[in-house]
Amino acid sequence: MTSPAAAPPPLRHLVLVLGDQLDPEAAAFDGFDPAQDAVWMAEVEEESTHVPSSQPRIALFLAAMRHFARAQALRGRTVHYTRLMPHRDPAAPPDTLATQLARALARLRPRALVMTAPGEARVLAALRAQAQAAGLDLDVREDRHFLCSVRDFARHARSRRQLRLEWFYRELRQRYRVLMDPAPGDPDGPPTQPSGGRWNFDPENREAFPASGPPPVPVPPAFAPDAITREVLALVARRFGHHPGELASFAWPVTRGQALQALQAFIAQRLPDFGRWQDALWPDQPVLWHSQLSAALNLKLLHPAEVVAATEAAYRAGHAPLASVEGFIRQILGWREYVRGLYWTRMPAYGQLNALDAQEPLPAFYWTGQTPMACLADAIGQTLAHGYAHHIQRLMVTGLYALLLGVRPQAVHRWYLAVYVDAVEWVELPNTLGMSQHADGGVMASKPYIASGRYIERQSAGRLCAGCRYRPGERVGPQACPFTTLYWDFLMRHEARLAANPRTVMQVRNLARIAPAERQAIATQAQAWRERSRAEAAAGPWAEPPGAGVPPAPGVPAAAPDPQATLFDLP
Repeated sequence: MTSPAAAPPPLRHLVLVLGDQLDPEAAAFDGFDPAQDAVWMAEVEEESTHVPSSQPRIALFLAAMRHFARAQALRGRTVHYTRLMPHRDPAAPPDTLATQLARALARLRPRALVMTAPGEARVLAALRAQAQAAGLDLDVREDRHFLCSVRDFARHARSRRQLRLEWFYRELRQRYRVLMDPAPGDPDGPPTQPSGGRWNFDPENREAFPASGPPPVPVPPAFAPDAITREVLALVARRFGHHPGELASFAWPVTRGQALQALQAFIAQRLPDFGRWQDALWPDQPVLWHSQLSAALNLKLLHPAEVVAATEAAYRAGHAPLASVEGFIRQILGWREYVRGLYWTRMPAYGQLNALDAQEPLPAFYWTGQTPMACLADAIGQTLAHGYAHHIQRLMVTGLYALLLGVRPQAVHRWYLAVYVDAVEWVELPNTLGMSQHADGGVMASKPYIASGRYIERQSAGRLCAGCRYRPGERVGPQACPFTTLYWDFLMRHEARLAANPRTVMQVRNLARIAPAERQAIATQAQAWRERSRAEAAAGPWAEPPGAGVPPAPGVPAAAPDPQATLFDLP
């Protein structure tokens, strides 16, 4: 006679882990008891289709998620993991995180839900609503993968009439004693002075390549897909093969160990010259001296503190010059933390901003790379091939063209979120709407980043323009560079706003050198270019859904009254 099997103990906490939260020591795991708690992860169609995510982006998230889930199971944690199937019923609605969670709750019946704060307001709202519908508490915990909490950023913002990265960055440098030294004459004193006596070393950085081109470029590490990743690549090709992008060159780090190898390789090989060449462009060179660590950071395979520490250690050891080290640390300790604070203290209204009233659709070639403009074909082509482009290609090639053309900023945001492997909305949206498209009117950046085709010619030593049918020095005519035509048209369309900005007033004054007849010719050619782009966008792939171009209602507030309490419920 046998005794009936004992009933499994009731589930105390179901810990929700999203695709960009792959840290086994995250706050959601504080107090985790393998005997009472379990992990929930789900691959769902909506996360690849709410914007038409590129194949490399989908593959990176899924491969990293599957490796993480396997690692958690090996350490004794129960993991409830739902995989996407190779095929779906075309008549079925897209699966979502909320619907998958509802199924899991009905089956597992946990007493409470726990998660680390997510990286997207849409996801947080959906999971909160599902928890409420189930009558369960959802404990949303602070994401410790940031060096500045949302509440700390809010306090910083309230203490200043105007937000600027520089002051925020200096505060964090001082708080964490990064690149800080004792005062001269007091070698044993506290670190109160910036290393080298300055906070910013931009004048030593950001050179263009000589006409002969870049020196030999270090080869970045590539991680051959293992069995888990190969299975994901096959799934993505079968299920999302119609999406933008390619998988042939997929070699991103998808585990913590691989991410650490990528960090070590960057410090050893590319950091010393990073600052010098960080703004340079060159055809068919998608990486140059950039780190390619943003995807690993945003998936939480790396912690920003360890990246900053390794970078500073290279300077202290004499391996890398201060200018390069400061320039890179500014991106991690400065921009990355700054845009996250802006996102969570100003959403959801921030996502609707359109200060320049830009209403053009995104050009169709952004999804294909098929354009006669050589610089755009280069940047978009490598984006689709690798899911990556460095920050100058994003800001001053793809972003600049959309800004000058007058593309609706939400359409630009949708594209950036879709195509880049490191795109999570908290970092992508403020960089796109604020930094790239100036849609926030100056909250994030004090001026719109505008330039003519001459900038691209200069930063690539003429190489990107050499094989192009257009000439960057010409404003009108059949060979006029569209960047240049649209640059002058942008100045004319926004002349009053730009003339009132001390950082752009000199650019506006240059308009006085252009005769009225040529100004009219510029405006006419720019309008013809926009009309052509509009027609191509309407017939092209991945056009915006109906209603996407409708301007937001007037009177939308700049931020929620208490965004920290609303979004995080932090103590």
